[in-house]
Amino acid sequence: MQESRFYEQIGVAMTSRSYEEYVRMFSLDGGLAAGSRVLDVAGGAASFTADAQRRGLRAEAADPLYAMTPEAIERHGRDEIEAVAAKMDKLRGVYNWEYYGSVERHKAGRVASLEQFLGHYRSGDASGTYSAAALPDLPYEAGRFDHVFCSHFLFLYEQQFDYAFHEAALRELLRVCKPGGEVRVYPLLNFRTEEYSRMEELLAMLRASGAEAERRRAQLPFLPNSEFYLYIRKQNEK
Repeated sequence: MQESRFYEQIGVAMTSRSYEEYVRMFSLDGGLAAGSRVLDVAGGAASFTADAQRRGLRAEAADPLYAMTPEAIERHGRDEIEAVAAKMDKLRGVYNWEYYGSVERHKAGRVASLEQFLGHYRSGDASGTYSAAALPDLPYEAGRFDHVFCSHFLFLYEQQFDYAFHEAALRELLRVCKPGGEVRVYPLLNFRTEEYSRMEELLAMLRASGAEAERRRAQLPFLPNSEFYLYIRKQNEK
């Protein structure tokens, strides 16, 4: 039997990515203005929110994971890191290692991000930062955030979540974004490294709502065909 050349995933994974990875995924090399309100949706155990606060951003994150205790998150996170490393080791030739360098360095980065996240999650500084919530129902008032990010959730799980879910999720991301603010989603792929099959319909829906919506070039050459992220700019109030 031929071995699969695709990443196999059952259920929704919990990941621990760094601030620097977000900069590359969403092409944020120009920086985010200090004091901006930022939301990381499906943030998992990423250290992005902790690091964003340290940089002067009013950052928050939402994920069902945050209903768990820090101890449970740590156990789950470390198990997930080991599982991911084992899968990637079998697929070394599939990925572009220009940024991460190797499976071992990729794993070390995940561990470092998890530990930074846990330190922040356990601290008093994190009060009100992490909300146990899931798309398409977020517990925030409309127009709260200047920037809304969602990585490695929408589109990736195309086989598990239907078109109606994706449409509702994108509408919800726009709802919590302020007029004139931005929503960014990465990657645009499913686990077969193919672009989400109904992307054009979603783009048409977003544009019909008055938003600017387009593919923009990302800066994280790792997954095959992952050159782009989805950029959405919410219409200003008239």
